[in-house]
Amino acid sequence: MDLKRRIPLLRWSVWRMAAGVRNITTTGQIGDGREAAAVDYVLAHARAGDIDDVLATIDKFAYEKSMLINVGDEKGLLLDAAVRRADPALALELGTYCGYGALRIARAAPNAKVFSVELAEANAANARRIWAHAGVADRVTCVVGTLGDGGRTLDALASEHGFASGALDFLFLDHDKDAYLNDLLSIMDRGWLHKGSIAVADNVRVPGAPKYREYMRQQQGKLWNTVEHKAHLEYQSMVSDLVLESDYLR
Repeated sequence: MDLKRRIPLLRWSVWRMAAGVRNITTTGQIGDGREAAAVDYVLAHARAGDIDDVLATIDKFAYEKSMLINVGDEKGLLLDAAVRRADPALALELGTYCGYGALRIARAAPNAKVFSVELAEANAANARRIWAHAGVADRVTCVVGTLGDGGRTLDALASEHGFASGALDFLFLDHDKDAYLNDLLSIMDRGWLHKGSIAVADNVRVPGAPKYREYMRQQQGKLWNTVEHKAHLEYQSMVSDLVLESDYLR
């Protein structure tokens, strides 16, 4: 791995990203156009209908053009393994961004229906273009909204997309870190999980989801069984991160 891949501060796109971090929670994007550029790059360079090549092309863009804030290639392997273990018929992602995480879920669970909830319409539009190019638009759906909107998005998932008691096999949290715990609890309150459902949470160390991590520690062996996977922040090997993989016990 060359130095620019290993050391993020050598990449100009990282400095631009740092300047735009404040935009993420309001717009869902860094603010310099890198997300739209990533889509254009994928459509120009990845083979249509080839999920593997689409994912590899997104990773190449993130390493060589502009760093992205999706789960990335290293932690993506942890996500893949958890999805395969869950073998879901129904999977839910919170935080679509450019569609990368949902695409990995769709690849690891080719028979699953995958839904991804995204705050920003622009991100949803970008993700849909990537999913269509990868050939999975028939089984990956983006729902624009947030679980913290007073129940509207939760109601839409239930009434329009088949979310019901015990139906949700796999959950991936990769959105607003401060919302991880509340959104998990909202899903639990709806009764959508079942014994053996798996929840995976990215970025638990950086930027950090301390309330979620503490909750999983308190519920260890009670409601949840959690393994903490040590990894690195996406697309570099200097900053450590944690991915939590939790099995629902009820």
